[in-house]
Amino acid sequence: MKRIGRLIAAAAVAIAALGVAPSAPAQDSKRAANPKHGAAIAGQGTATAPACDQCHATSATADGGGGFPRLAGQSAYYLAKQMHDFASSQRASPIMSPIAKPLSADDIADVAAYYANNNDPFLSLASAGSVALVREGERLARVGKTVKDIQACNNCHGPDGAGIPPAIPYLAGQYAQYTAFQLNAWQRGFRKSSPDSMALVAKDLDDHEIAAVAAFYQQARSAAAGASASK
Repeated sequence: MKRIGRLIAAAAVAIAALGVAPSAPAQDSKRAANPKHGAAIAGQGTATAPACDQCHATSATADGGGGFPRLAGQSAYYLAKQMHDFASSQRASPIMSPIAKPLSADDIADVAAYYANNNDPFLSLASAGSVALVREGERLARVGKTVKDIQACNNCHGPDGAGIPPAIPYLAGQYAQYTAFQLNAWQRGFRKSSPDSMALVAKDLDDHEIAAVAAFYQQARSAAAGASASK
């Protein structure tokens, strides 16, 4: 339980610290971000970088396969920070690092603002697992697992993974394959960002638990929307 408390405290400190100046990596201090320019980068690319939509698909919904994450509606702060991390190789990626490195700070701010302001609906996705697997993921997300000292994912990522802007991304509606891949990357030390929170949590999860929580979050947003519509 002490470890859970430390993780929650670390997350709270991170959110507070990042929240003091959420626009710092998202836009240059000399200019406001330009979402229209960001849309051009996303759709057409630049002289040194390909169009984002080649992988993340038109309007940032991606293709549902899970190889590339959904970007629409994530906070500009979070998206810009990931791009800066890719550029510096703090978050190394053979695909994203070469794309992010030649982009200017203004380019990053603009494309992050474009995706953050994109409100395209979430895709209706088939279940990523059995009913039992999704329910297990729901328990991990909402309650955690006391016997393994695993805190509830919702403690940091908000109610059923809705996200806590600007620093904490949404997981609800994100593709299960992508979520599982990132958890495995933290677990194995390939993703080095958030070493004091996500890496510690991921290392306590086994492959089955990773699949379960990823499956739950993929359908969490559509399940919530369905419940609201039925009232």
